[in-house]
Amino acid sequence: MNKISALQKARAAYQPKLPPAFANGAMVKVIEGAKTSCVADADKISQYFSATFGSPELTFQPGQSGTLPALTVGVILSGGQAPGGHNVIAGLYDGLKSLNPASKLYGFLKGPDGLIKGEQILLTDEIIDAYRNTGGFDMIGSGRTKLETEEHFKSAQKHCEELGIKSLVIIGGDDSNTNACLLAEYYKKNGIGINVIGCPKTIDGDLKNDCIETSFGFDTACRVYSELIGNIGRDANSAKKYWHFIKLMGRSASHIALECALQTQPNIAIISEEVAARKMTLKDLVENIAEVVAARADRGMNFGVALIPEGLIEFIPEMKTLIASLNDLLAQEAETFNSLFDTSEKLQFISSRLSQDSSFVFSSLPREIQVQLCLDRDPHGNVQVSLIETEKMLAEMVRVRLNELKSAGVYKGKFSAQTHFFGYEGRCAAPSNYDADYCYSLGYTAAALLGAGATGYMASVRNTTKPASEWVAGGIPITMMMNVERRHGQDKPVIQKALVKLDGAPFREFAAHRAEWAVETSYVYPGPIQYFGPSEVCDQVTKTLMLERE
Repeated sequence: MNKISALQKARAAYQPKLPPAFANGAMVKVIEGAKTSCVADADKISQYFSATFGSPELTFQPGQSGTLPALTVGVILSGGQAPGGHNVIAGLYDGLKSLNPASKLYGFLKGPDGLIKGEQILLTDEIIDAYRNTGGFDMIGSGRTKLETEEHFKSAQKHCEELGIKSLVIIGGDDSNTNACLLAEYYKKNGIGINVIGCPKTIDGDLKNDCIETSFGFDTACRVYSELIGNIGRDANSAKKYWHFIKLMGRSASHIALECALQTQPNIAIISEEVAARKMTLKDLVENIAEVVAARADRGMNFGVALIPEGLIEFIPEMKTLIASLNDLLAQEAETFNSLFDTSEKLQFISSRLSQDSSFVFSSLPREIQVQLCLDRDPHGNVQVSLIETEKMLAEMVRVRLNELKSAGVYKGKFSAQTHFFGYEGRCAAPSNYDADYCYSLGYTAAALLGAGATGYMASVRNTTKPASEWVAGGIPITMMMNVERRHGQDKPVIQKALVKLDGAPFREFAAHRAEWAVETSYVYPGPIQYFGPSEVCDQVTKTLMLERE
C-alpha cells in the first residue's frame, strides 16, 4: 500500500461544498433560457453545428427526489494537468450515483487515445475515494490527441457501444472542448445515441466568458506560483543583491502573470497583450526594464523581481515576424541547414537568409537564444516557443544595456540576475478549497446535464465569489463560445481564447499601482495554500475573479 502524507489523510476527509441546486442530488429541475448564438461568425458557426447551434442556456434548481434509469458514462482527461481534475471525476461519479446507484463510470486511459483505442477502467468507490481532493491526473492519465476526424468519432462510438456507454464527459481546455463540441454535433446529426458534455480546465485561465467564470486549476496554480514569488521577493529583500527574472506559464494569454502580480506586487510584470497592443519592440521592453533597474539603483536598491509570461516572445511584433520567417526558412532549407555541423555556421546561414529587419533582430539576441530558435523544433518543424528561455534572454539583454548606460555615466548601480521558470510546479498541486469545491461542483453539474439528456454543453458553476450556498449551476452550449479562426491554412470553428482585457478591472488595478511597485519594495508574501482555518484565509478566490465580478 502506498504511504500518504498527513495532509493527504486530512484532505481525503474534506467534503467539497455544492450549489443549492443539488439539495436532492443531481436530480434537478431544469430551467431553459432563450436560444443562444455565438461570440462571432454566427452564420458560419450555425452551418458547422446545424444540429446543436442555438441550444438554450440551462439553469438548475432543486428537483424532486427520485431515481432515473441507470446511466453508463465515460470520462476523459484531455490536455495538460490542472489541479482539481480528480474532484471533477469524483463529483461526476457521486452525481451519477445520486441519479441511480447502478450507474457506471468508465475512465478512458491516457486521454482521448484511450477512447480511440478502447483502453479504460471501471471506476469504483475504492478508486474514487483514493483520489478525492488530490492534485494530478494520475487516476486515469491524460493526453493531447485531438478528437477531430470522422475516423476518431467512429472509433469512439464503437468502443462506447461495446461498453454500453451512452454519454461522454470531456474535461479539458479550449481545444479539448472544441473537440467535444464537434463530437456532440457528429453524434446528434447522425442520430447516434451518445451525448457529450465538457468541463472547463486550464491553469492558463484563458477559457472563460460571461457564463464560465474561470477554468479550474487557475486558482491553485496561481497560489503556488505566488507563494514561490513571495519567497523570492523576501529573499531578494534580504540579500539585496539580485534581480530575479521569473517566467510563468501562459503561452497564449497572460492571466497567470497578471494574477501573480496582483498577489505579490513585484517591481516589474510584463503583460503580453499590452506589448502587442502597444506594438512594443524587444528594445522597448529592455529599455523599460533597464529604467526600473536604474531607478531602484539610484535609491540604493540593486535588487528586484520581474515577472514574464511564457508566451511573451510571440506577442512582440518583430519577434513574431522573425519566428514565422524561421519556420518558413528552416522548412525550405532543411537539408542544407542540417548538413552544417558547426553551430556558428548554422547561425550565420540563418542570419544571411533572413530579411534585413529580421536579421537585425536575430543578431541582437543572445547567442543562447539564437541557438534555441534555430535548433529546437517541434514535430511539425516549428520553433518550440515554450522552450525559449525568455527570462534569460531579457536578463542578458538588460545587463548589456545597463553596461552601456554605465559607460555613459547614467547608471552607477550593480546588476546581478537570477532566472527561474515556474510551470510544472503548479499543474498538479493539491487543489485549493476553491478548486476542490468548484471542480466537484462541475463534475456534479455534468452528471445533472447527462441526467437531463443534454449534449454539446459545458458544465457551468457561477457566482463563485459568494458562499457556495449562492452558487448557480447549469449548462452553457459550447457553440455559444465559438468563432472561426485560421488554423494551419484553413478556417476552423474553435472556442475563442479569453485574453487579458486591457480595459478590464484586473489589468486596470495592476496598471494603477505598477509605477509605485516599480521603485518601492512593496512585496506581498502570500505564503502557502491554506486548507484549514478561517474562511477569509482558506476560502479565498483569485484577485482576478473578485475584480471581474465586483
